[in-house]
Amino acid sequence: MTPAPAAAGQPNRITKLFGTEVPVVLGPFGGVSSVELTAAVSDGGGLGSYGLYGYGADAIRNTAAELRKATPRPFALNLWIPTGDEPAALTSKVFDQYAAKLRPYFDEVNVPLPDMPDRYLPDYDEQVAATLEAAPAVVSFVFGVPAPELVEAAHQRGIVVVGTATTVAEAVALEAGGVDAVVASGMESGGHRVSFLKPAEESLIGTFALVPQVADAISIPVIAAGAIADRRGYAAARALGADAVQVGTAFLATRESAAVPAYRAILHSPAAGQTVLTRVLSGRLARGIPNRVIAELSEASEAGELAPFPAQNWLTGRFRPQAAAQGNTELMSLWAGQAASLVRHESAADVLAELLAGP
Repeated sequence: MTPAPAAAGQPNRITKLFGTEVPVVLGPFGGVSSVELTAAVSDGGGLGSYGLYGYGADAIRNTAAELRKATPRPFALNLWIPTGDEPAALTSKVFDQYAAKLRPYFDEVNVPLPDMPDRYLPDYDEQVAATLEAAPAVVSFVFGVPAPELVEAAHQRGIVVVGTATTVAEAVALEAGGVDAVVASGMESGGHRVSFLKPAEESLIGTFALVPQVADAISIPVIAAGAIADRRGYAAARALGADAVQVGTAFLATRESAAVPAYRAILHSPAAGQTVLTRVLSGRLARGIPNRVIAELSEASEAGELAPFPAQNWLTGRFRPQAAAQGNTELMSLWAGQAASLVRHESAADVLAELLAGP
């Protein structure tokens, strides 16, 4: 049954579950999370989140320690579940062919073409062990249902487990898997489409169609994500049955985020009014603001001439940070949701105040 909306400052199922004051969750950013922003959202009464994509065990432990120094409030750590459909390891010859396709971008930022790495990502089991050891208030997952033994181990440590769904069927699967709450992520959301039961292209449901259907289909709390950037989006999501909202782009545009100034400037500009879904930068479908690298490589992506995930993400991840350091937004991943043009505020506190200000 869909829960009745509660006033912004009143406790509800989510605030009681997370130990927070307000039902607002910071979207976890893989690659641009910052301790400062996570702590700011938690200190403001919401649930700050930190994305651990690409983090090894030591980095996870260190990040959790830094977060505990920065805030006494609850926070979440986020992990990507291996989908099991990642392609077989590339040969060095094939890897070099994929890398050569990107040579102009490496040359532009004065970075040499890389050799094939021994591995593209840290070991998932090691990430899980380090995250459980860190014992955040909440651990959230994307790209699947966490294993039953993982959920049980988290619960034994008093950790709340959150899963992410892009369809009703995924939400039902997550509830059956024992998670405590589900993020209903609409197709408007920025960043990667985290579908896992069907291909992402077949799971593109809008937030305000998805949320009420998920709220009707499961009994655990629902967190709405996608196209929520101000008080109107917050009120609409709550009216449709969400116990809380998860907000990414509006917080990404604040000075506390790890986004470089040029990225934040784009989010505050008219360019934020257009976003596209692309596999160019990572090999997986993701939503961001279009730029030159997306335009130039889109045809190659559609023709299967670019590396699959995670190799493509690793390859572009060798030149994107240098482009960011140079303020070259044409070669960056400018992840953003469809409500990016509603971004107005430059501090996390102001974003929280706007969301909770009422309709």
